[in-house]
Amino acid sequence: MSVRVRRVYEAPEPEDGVRVLVDRLWPRGLSKDAARVDEWPKAMTPSTELRRWYHAGEGSYEEFARRYEAELAEPEAAELLDRLRKTVRTGTVTLLTSTKSLEESHAAVLARLLG
Repeated sequence: MSVRVRRVYEAPEPEDGVRVLVDRLWPRGLSKDAARVDEWPKAMTPSTELRRWYHAGEGSYEEFARRYEAELAEPEAAELLDRLRKTVRTGTVTLLTSTKSLEESHAAVLARLLG
């Protein structure tokens, strides 16, 4: 039972368990077959406004994480997060993102909340 964070462009590994894409947009240049995504809960991803705000460099990672956690408290996202927590209890879950900086990404926030 663990949570992994990987770039979606990396080749799938047997240790990945359930592969969950946590980006709102499908990764450029990647076919669905190559990605081998098991779930894509778009309502659990950062809103377009929050994503644009963060990538524009208007705030710190800490502020982004706080705002994202507030979004995850909304009913639809909270339900998906709870369902993913149940999946983590049964085995490995790999959060997939196209983000280059995994340590300061929404996937890191999710991994912390799931772990």
